[in-house]
Formats: sequence, structure tokens, C-alpha cells
Amino acid sequence: MTIEEYLNKPYWVIDILPKQVPADSRGQYFKIEKYFLEHPQIDHIYRKFIHILLKLNCYEDIDVSHDGDEWMTNPVPHELETALLGSMADKQMFYIILKSADVLITVSGDDTYMTVYNPTEEVLEIIGSLAGSEGLFVWQPNNI
Repeated sequence: MTIEEYLNKPYWVIDILPKQVPADSRGQYFKIEKYFLEHPQIDHIYRKFIHILLKLNCYEDIDVSHDGDEWMTNPVPHELETALLGSMADKQMFYIILKSADVLITVSGDDTYMTVYNPTEEVLEIIGSLAGSEGLFVWQPNNI
């Protein structure tokens, strides 16, 4: 499956918030999001993402790419960390594919969340547990 095909599949979000913020929320979502996108807050969030991906790699083979063209299979932990942090610093998209489960995970340097496309129930259960262990939440957006 191509990245574009994955992007058309159902998806879930691994986020710092427990559910989607309603469009008519009385809070100040955009100001708070901006705060979390600043250093050192965003660095802490990216570390959580790295921990989730490394732990997930204990269960599944992963392929990673910063451009969707060149891929690394099962990078050693420091390579994964360097690749993800490099993509985030450059505000690029970072792609993770779990081939055996047919799942795509994306991380954007402009976001405080990861997106999981086409997850099986088993993968979603593992990701939910791993996200929880890092103080993050998994939820499905209302617009699906």
C-alpha cells in the first residue's frame, strides 16, 4: 500500500489530550497548542513518541522514512531517535510502517500528536497501552 492509500484509511491519534477538542470549546486550545510546540515542551513530547515507537518495535518490524522514498528497516534505537528528531527539527513528516500489520504512523514537526492509519485491533491495543505508559492518549477523531 502507498502512503497516499494509507492516508485514506481510518485513523486514530496519539495525543497529549484525552479527546478531540470541540470546535466551539470555551478554552484557549490554539494558545496552549502553541505553548506545547515550543522548546522544551515539544522535545519532551517527541521523546515520548520515540519511546512508543521503540517499544512498538519490540512487537513489530518497522520501516521508517523522512521522505517516503528512502526507508530504514528496524533502525537501532539511536538511529530512530536521530531520524525522528531530525525530521521534527526540519518540520518534515516522518513515516513509520508496520508491514506485518499493514499500519502507517505519521509524525509531523508541526504537531503535538502522531497519527495511526489502518490499525488492527491488536495493534491499537498495544499502541494504547504504550501511549498510556508515556502519559499520552489514543482516540479517534469525530470526523470519521
